[in-house]
Amino acid sequence: MVEKRIKGKLFSKTFVSLFEAKQWQKQFDGQELSPGADEASDYTTLKEVWERMQQKHFPTLATSTKAVWRRRYELLKDLEHFPMNKITPAKITDWVINKVTHFNSEDYQTSGRGKAGRCNLNNELNMFVSIFNWYKQSEDFEQEAVSLTCPVKLKHRKMGFIKPLPDKLKQINLEHAFLFFDFLKPLYQDLAKMQFFTAGRIGEVAGLQWSNIDMKNRRMLIKHTCVWDMSTKMFIELKPFPKNREARAVFITDEILEILKRREAFRLSGNQYVFHVEGAPLNYCTIQINYRGAQRQSGVPYTGTHILRHGMAKLARKVGGGLDAVLAMTGHKDLKLADHYSKCTEDDQKDFSEMIMKHIRKEMQTDQPKIDFENVIQLKRSKIS
Repeated sequence: MVEKRIKGKLFSKTFVSLFEAKQWQKQFDGQELSPGADEASDYTTLKEVWERMQQKHFPTLATSTKAVWRRRYELLKDLEHFPMNKITPAKITDWVINKVTHFNSEDYQTSGRGKAGRCNLNNELNMFVSIFNWYKQSEDFEQEAVSLTCPVKLKHRKMGFIKPLPDKLKQINLEHAFLFFDFLKPLYQDLAKMQFFTAGRIGEVAGLQWSNIDMKNRRMLIKHTCVWDMSTKMFIELKPFPKNREARAVFITDEILEILKRREAFRLSGNQYVFHVEGAPLNYCTIQINYRGAQRQSGVPYTGTHILRHGMAKLARKVGGGLDAVLAMTGHKDLKLADHYSKCTEDDQKDFSEMIMKHIRKEMQTDQPKIDFENVIQLKRSKIS
């Protein structure tokens, strides 16, 4: 932070580097622009781009994605009155510094449960990049956007750091997975096992339809997805395609076949849901309650419903020996995502560490000096008289 007094009035500003602070101190003349004092611009404002994006692009997005994007846009409202050409890297820098200062303040930190857990501004910065990319690619703005470049730079993500991410285990291992299953009620045990064996998203497994299952030929399609309300966690609709909009074929193993045969006993006429409660689709809040209860009672160090997808991805990489196995199990089209889901954890560090130390011990034992008897002459025994 740098301060400068001009005609008795004290001005201050915060910068990311000492050089920028010194430059401001030398050049600043006391004429500070207010948010609405920028010169006139023919460019569309961020707010107008956002509104047009909701009209044209949002219909193609999943309900949950739209809710997440609207939530992430909230912090960007501070910039929405600026024309797109006026949102420069410097403007983003000021915005990031302002938000980091706010989230680090004592008032915010003591504001109560649910508000003091922010670790960085990555989601909001990514949201701006998504809006900017759509703006650049949209036919509505192709003329005005042609010369603009994205103002979000790598330094902004570093500046947006507030505190380290919590240490949260995501990839449940095989032993813990089956311990977790043992503490679930029958319906949710079959649901969790199906999610694990198919490496599926919970919405895909909850939305599994009998019409997409061919037990004779041992083949089923992961095609439909349950959509739940973000706030109430209640069922809204059955979407006819998964997150990446491509149906995924899954081989029905003996374990999956066993689950399907158990669920067949609950099959209702005219109802295609494999998993249901008296014909009604499962609500996410009910799934959460059952999963959390089993996780707590079993004592496994994992939370959430996505741990089973992460766990199978990791197991696929370990058994299959590469990312091809992960792609085959999870249905990802992106190698980077497949790597993210199956990345090395502290369990891998433990295994590799023990292997390396075992090798070191073996090598150290062979390095011990040996006695060479090649030059030793054996004396003949002689009888002493």
